Amino acid sequence: MSQDKLIKLVNKDTKEVYWTRKNKKLVERKIELKKFSSKLRKRIVFKEVKK
Repeated sequence: MSQDKLIKLVNKDTKEVYWTRKNKKLVERKIELKKFSSKLRKRIVFKEVKK
C-alpha cells in the first residue's frame, strides 16, 4: 500500500484509529466511514484526520 494514499480515520469519543486508503484525485472531501468499535462493540462513525 502506497504511503501517500493512506489516510487515518479516528473516532473522537474512543480515540480508536483505522488506517485505510483513498484516491485523492477522485475524492477531494474528507471521508466518514462507519466502522466497528471494539471498545463500544458497535458500529460508529470514524472521520478522516491528518496523519
